[in-house]
Amino acid sequence: MSNILIIDDEKAIRKTLSEILSYEGYKIEEAGDGEEGLKKFKEKTFDVVLCDIKMPKLDGIEFLDKAREANPDVPVIMISGHGTIETAVEAVKKGAYDYIAKPPDLNRLLITIRNATDKTNLVAETKVLKRKVSKVEEMIGESGPILRIKETIDKVAPTDARILVMGENGVGKELVARWVHEKSNRASGPLIEVNCAAIPSELIESELFGHEKGSFTSAVKQRIGKFESAHGGTLFLDEIGDMSLNAQAKVLRALQEGKITRVGGDKDISVDVRVIAATNKDLLREVDDKNFRLDLYHRLSVIIIHVPSLNDRRDDIPLLVDKFLGDVCSDYGIAKKSIDADALDALKQHNWTGNIRELRNVVERLIILSGKNITAEDVYAYVLPRK
Repeated sequence: MSNILIIDDEKAIRKTLSEILSYEGYKIEEAGDGEEGLKKFKEKTFDVVLCDIKMPKLDGIEFLDKAREANPDVPVIMISGHGTIETAVEAVKKGAYDYIAKPPDLNRLLITIRNATDKTNLVAETKVLKRKVSKVEEMIGESGPILRIKETIDKVAPTDARILVMGENGVGKELVARWVHEKSNRASGPLIEVNCAAIPSELIESELFGHEKGSFTSAVKQRIGKFESAHGGTLFLDEIGDMSLNAQAKVLRALQEGKITRVGGDKDISVDVRVIAATNKDLLREVDDKNFRLDLYHRLSVIIIHVPSLNDRRDDIPLLVDKFLGDVCSDYGIAKKSIDADALDALKQHNWTGNIRELRNVVERLIILSGKNITAEDVYAYVLPRK
């Protein structure tokens, strides 16, 4: 049964719509003005909202703006007896699902509501499917450092504490961030990832905070930044040690006030985001070198998780190799290959400067170049060439 919120200052209209829609099997809530409607909208979950435009305290267009901020996935159908084409266009531009003039044609109204509820259901199903498809990879390992990381994640994930993940390139810092998000109360929200090292310094602010149309030469349209996109979820700032000082100042403000401003804009936009940052740099040394703000470091490092290098957890290599053998062979559509104990011992001797990422590449190389069973000779031939 779909829940519908009817917001209209005319009691007779509310009663008529309520009776009709109740008869059609919908569950109805009513509000006599925009403020009451917004309060109910934030307190309960609705599938569709019917909202008048001309109302006291908070008119329909203002309600639409605030409702879109609170939950943009709920379709809002605007209804009005005083509307014009301009009003209808403005409402649709601001995100209204549809616009219906009073007195409403009941057939059209019922069809519009049915289509709107279908959209709500599709949005919900899509989110579920996306979560299933993008299921987080298992964190492989039984060594002491990995078990401590898993324990820490279980403790801090349900909170909103900011986390700084530290470690060398390729150790799996992103996987830690994904597990924190997956186990958090924000798991149903988005996880937005930003590689600060991959974005030119002149574009990082636009990437993070968005920009208004015309704010710079190539800004041909408005853009929503990563902070806004992560609203209600988690923002993962990878390689934050490479962020410019100017962008750091704006990130600090966002963390302190929960607000951001788009490039070229003057409007404060509230954002509800949990930030997880990661770096392969010694940020305190970067602070001493005047490359990183000390106040931002303290804001980010409420919880610090250090991910060990593969060289510091060599006992996990057999487990990781077995996982990668299964994954890569499955990707290639071939039967899973086996590996000798001597071959695993040889892999343990390697200096893994590229960590987990390098190990996976090595396993893929061995699968391609070796026979059905990977031997120590294969490892020495393709990974550890003897001089």
